[in-house]
Parts: sequence; C-alpha cells; structure tokens
Amino acid sequence: MWTETVELNGEAFFLRHWGERDAPRLLMLHGFPEYSGAWADLAPLLAQRFHCIAPDQRGYGRSWRPTGVQHYKTAHLVADMVALIGEEPVTLLGHDWGASVAYALSIGRPDLVDKLVILNGVHPAPFQRELARGGAQTDASQYIHFLRREGSEDLLAADDFARLMGLFSAHMDVSWLRGETLGGYKAAWRDAAGLRGMMNWYRASPLKLGASGEAIEGLQFDSARLQVRCPHLLVWGTGDTALLPETTQGLEEYAPDLTRVEIAGADHWLHHQRPEAVARAILDWL
Repeated sequence: MWTETVELNGEAFFLRHWGERDAPRLLMLHGFPEYSGAWADLAPLLAQRFHCIAPDQRGYGRSWRPTGVQHYKTAHLVADMVALIGEEPVTLLGHDWGASVAYALSIGRPDLVDKLVILNGVHPAPFQRELARGGAQTDASQYIHFLRREGSEDLLAADDFARLMGLFSAHMDVSWLRGETLGGYKAAWRDAAGLRGMMNWYRASPLKLGASGEAIEGLQFDSARLQVRCPHLLVWGTGDTALLPETTQGLEEYAPDLTRVEIAGADHWLHHQRPEAVARAILDWL
C-alpha cells in the first residue's frame, strides 16, 4: 500500500493505493463515517487483479474539507471523481454514501464506468421511494434529521466521539472497530471541525425525509434518466439495520444488467466483517 496527495479541480485530495500501478483500476469510494483506510481489509484481496485507488472523499480524512454546505452538492462530489478518473474508464465500487456518488457517476458519466459494484448502498430512486413511504426505512433513517442539525458535529465529537461511535454500532457488529483500526478512524475524524464536512453531505443532500411514520406524497421518478447501463453487482450484508432490503426492491428497473449476491452473517459493515466473502463475490462476478 502507498499513499499520495493529488490536486483535483484545484484542491488537495489524499489517496491510498494497493496493487500494481499498471493493473486495471478499481476506484473505491467509502461512506459515512469512514475514510480511505476503511478499505484496508478488502483492498489487499482485490489487489491481485486491480490497482485499487481509494480517496478520502471531500470533507473526509486528509482531503479538502470546505466548511460551506454548498460545496457538498452531488455535482461537486461527482466532479471530484471525474477529475480523479481522467479519460480512461474504471471499475467503480461504492459503499454507503460512496455508493451514492458511484450511482451518480455511473448515471451521469457512463463513459467513465466500465462496471459498477455496490456494497450495501442504495440507488437514489428506490431509496427516496422508501423514505417517502413513512414505513420501516423512514423510521430507520430518522438519525438523518439529527445529523442535518447545525452543531451536530459538536455533539458527535464530544467525549471522544461517543455519540459518533453509537451511530456506527447501532444494532450492528463493530467488533472489528478496535485497536489500530479505531485509532485510524479517530485520527481521520480529528475533532468537531473535522466532522463538519461529513455532516455537510447530509445537509446538502436533496433527499426528503419526514418524521417517523410520516409519508411524503407526490414524488415522481424518471427511470429513463436514472439508468445504470453498465454491468452492476450489488453485494448485500443481510443484517443491515441502517439500509433495509426494501431499498433495493425494483432496482432492476434502473439497472437492467444487475447481479445480486447476499452475504449472511454480515450487516452494513460487511467489508470489515466478511472481506474474503465480499472479495470472492466481486472476483467471481468479474
């Protein structure tokens, strides 16, 4: 593994690399509240075939952390990755919020994505549909209201990130998050000022979410504009309590070349809990 800092659209971004430089590129996009080091379990298993490239995305880790919410609109997050990719397409892998960027990039710049792999992440249309229903996913996502509040980063950073750790571990297995791994996460989070960029992803998101049990009427989705046209693999840890299985129902309408693989005994943090199974699913599919 080696690291570097590069300039993307005039700003500094920190990257981790695994594998041979001349191997096919696999761009790996982390979610919340992770950073490029989140791939330390999975990337070495994929580096036998790929040059794995993992950025600290905007607002995270050692990359550029603007304070204004306007800097975190999806178009800006995608533009970062367009600049990183260059002209030659890549295989793209995303988890959680990284999956959101990966879907947006695959939909908006299909010329840059050969294949799409998603680990417990959601396409925007089925996810918004479930958020708007006022059902189980609406209830499971109520934490988003807290994260969007001004000053949430201060509360999450207090007492050595106690509340942030609570979000990480809510009803899921984080036995892997200890020792040097935990130290790496806390170093990436730094402090409340360091967490602000992470919160701004939620504040800038156009996703609509009501109160618990509250449905939102009148939302419409243009499936023709939201198509993933490349081959797509969805790897799903079946114990996820943050993103529920119904958020992927009907995904084939938006991704006709879709393959699904479920991993029992894993939840939202499947790339930490079952990296060998996740790697096997990806490599077998490819």
